[in-house]
Amino acid sequence: MANVAVVGAQWGDEGKGKIVDWLSNRADVVVRFQGGHNAGHTLVVDGKVYKLALLPSGVVQGKPSVIGNGVVVDPWHLVGEIEKIESQGIAISPEVLIVADNACLILPIHPALDVAREAAASAPGARIGTTGRGIGPAYEDKVGRRAIRVCDLASVDDLKVKIDRLRAHHDPLRAGLGLEPIDPEALLRQLLEIAPKILPYVQPAWRVLDKARRHGKRVLFEGAQGAFLDVDHGTYPYVTSSNTIAGQAAAGSGIGPKGVGYVLGIVKAYTTRVGEGPFACELDDEVGRHLATVGREVGVNTGRARRCGWCDAVLVRQSVAINGIDGIALTKLDVLDGLKTLKICTGYRIGGEVLDYLPSSLKAQADAQPVFEELEGWAESTASARSFRDLNANAIKYVRRIEELIGAPVALLSTSPERDDTILMHDPFQD
Repeated sequence: MANVAVVGAQWGDEGKGKIVDWLSNRADVVVRFQGGHNAGHTLVVDGKVYKLALLPSGVVQGKPSVIGNGVVVDPWHLVGEIEKIESQGIAISPEVLIVADNACLILPIHPALDVAREAAASAPGARIGTTGRGIGPAYEDKVGRRAIRVCDLASVDDLKVKIDRLRAHHDPLRAGLGLEPIDPEALLRQLLEIAPKILPYVQPAWRVLDKARRHGKRVLFEGAQGAFLDVDHGTYPYVTSSNTIAGQAAAGSGIGPKGVGYVLGIVKAYTTRVGEGPFACELDDEVGRHLATVGREVGVNTGRARRCGWCDAVLVRQSVAINGIDGIALTKLDVLDGLKTLKICTGYRIGGEVLDYLPSSLKAQADAQPVFEELEGWAESTASARSFRDLNANAIKYVRRIEELIGAPVALLSTSPERDDTILMHDPFQD
């Protein structure tokens, strides 16, 4: 049996939540390894909708679920999310939820800084499109070695020392943005109030995972965002503040790289992205509106409309390479129902040259014009299909052509938001 890492292969919002929920039936432990509560996952189980942001999707199944050290944790949001999911009948206990003791915290000072900096970026193209939830500033404090970590909640003395260190960096920065200096007593009081609600879940997550590995348990690693929001490999600077690719599954959870196993890339049958940044295949026409409307392309957490466009095989093929993807889960195929003609991007025309990859240069990315291949669409519904044989011939051709262009097979095919509307073509856990 293989462990499985699930990663977004585009710009996020590919439908990872449903796929992780579906795979968690076969897993023993589920782990979030990066990101924060800026990543919304929607699960639909027996018609009931669960919206998660920070909690791993495995909690809905009652599986041991780990928030790894690579995640930045807003403890107030976490408590609120636990309360919300419990109000829907899902019990959250320390046996179900484990929070890594060495994960870093998002503090109230971080969203305020996030919003103020974005507002101050007035030049054209200067704004990143951040969610304003403090993810970036929290990661900056982490790499700046001044972050408050989950384990610090157990020590008043440690908190006082770390708050002073934060003030030395943040107060001059806040003054430049017109914000009040940090109130150390108020921040300490807030942390001490939330600590008893968080500490019962806290453990050395790496030990939990090492024990699971030694006992032959199957681990499912759950990523957030997508490969092209990766701080190294994405459309920089229009990216998130963490590594989102499969390589982060090991570092962000505390397991050796050999323990990651099969890499499953989640790919939407078309392309979307939220916020600013280049998007060669974006559609501002009737088809784009069809994708947005039928696909219900609105951010789970932010409510922001997603930009929509044709499937970009160049982008996904590059994602297959940088993630080491073994197979993909193709989602939202049913959204394409009723379109007479479909297009897939097979290259980018930049100047007089056609490239088969996305270059790193911001100008080149902005100048890239898609080279499309056209395929015949279908009128028949693919919604809720649960067997590959249930798909019409043109839908099958579309799926097979995507496999050819990206160089990876389809392991799972999702035909609706419902958990059971999933076609299994290859079980990642059996790799």
